[in-house]
Amino acid sequence: MPAFKTLDDLTDIAGKRVLVRVDLNVPVTDGKVSDTTRIERVAPTILELSEKGAKVILLAHFGRPKGEPVADQSLSLIAPAVEEVLDQRVAFASDCIGAPAADAIAKMENGDILLLENTRFHKGEEKNTPEFTAELAKNGDIYVNDAFSAAHRAHASTEGLAHHLPAYAGRTMQAELEALEKGLGQPTRPVVAIVGGAKVSTKIDLLSNLVTKVDALVIGGGMANTFIAAQGIDVGKSLCEHDLAETARSIMETAKTAGCAIVLPVDGVVAREFKANAPNETVEINAIPADAMMLDVGPKSVELISGWIGKAATLVWNGPLGAFEIAPFDKATVSAALHAAEQTRAGKLVSVAGGGDTVSALNHAEVADDFSYVSTAGGAFLEWMEGKELPGVAVLTKG
Repeated sequence: MPAFKTLDDLTDIAGKRVLVRVDLNVPVTDGKVSDTTRIERVAPTILELSEKGAKVILLAHFGRPKGEPVADQSLSLIAPAVEEVLDQRVAFASDCIGAPAADAIAKMENGDILLLENTRFHKGEEKNTPEFTAELAKNGDIYVNDAFSAAHRAHASTEGLAHHLPAYAGRTMQAELEALEKGLGQPTRPVVAIVGGAKVSTKIDLLSNLVTKVDALVIGGGMANTFIAAQGIDVGKSLCEHDLAETARSIMETAKTAGCAIVLPVDGVVAREFKANAPNETVEINAIPADAMMLDVGPKSVELISGWIGKAATLVWNGPLGAFEIAPFDKATVSAALHAAEQTRAGKLVSVAGGGDTVSALNHAEVADDFSYVSTAGGAFLEWMEGKELPGVAVLTKG
């Protein structure tokens, strides 16, 4: 990965207007922020710049307003939570460009923090129009991107601004890029990847890229059924994309050529209905009843997966091994997560995980804090794992 500029490259910024792209697309319930994780992630960058005397101007989107102002997607709803996390006053401007933004910025003292209104209230944001980007750029002297989660989008506030102002990675962006470099860029081998989730169709690019980069690929969740069925094994009523059998076989062939071991379940926990505590049984993978569905991998599979985790120096994880949201089909995911966390705590494993369901699963297992790095970036994390260039990252590279 090319070197990128960080806050360490920024000197003498007292009095400078620093436009900081952050991710404030947080869940809101009854008008209040219900999860401040993303705000907490960007707090170090904001506070560091403030403490150095910069005028910190926050840019962010919230929801999908499609280029028009929408009252319930105003960042004014998020501002109180930002203040609470930062424990510092945060002013608010009713627009991200024009007079409202300019007037609010003109009133700022060194170290002040200002949140501008939702950038997606303007069509030029997602279209990355030169006109809108230029209007945003008028508000700053320096640009800092601390929103890796939006770095896969070439929007005005995530990519366009870097062509107008000196551009740097914030601390969260820096941590994310360094963690992913350890996970897939220049990892310590052996590297094991765990990929789960419901469908192969949503992760074809991911699987195709990983088998050329890792030493073993563990496939779980509903997508494992597609790979099992592709080998001529009846998976009963399990979630399965039978039309992707050839794709699955192709991925396995690519893995074989690349010297990557494909690790599939050897047993499974099956039930006749998809609900919590449904009557279930554990069967060998080639003995799934015709009227049942596999909802979790079985104990032999967990032992197999734990063995691979034990051999690994680096683990990259995206997606649960089973239907972890409902008991008792969370056992495999929790067991594997506990083992990975134990290896990480012992200093034997670099563990990098990401994706919405993955974060939820690790929180459910109460081990998220024990992993080397857990990304909250969602789509950007997936695209990075797929080997795609992220526009918001590419523009931060040196040279």
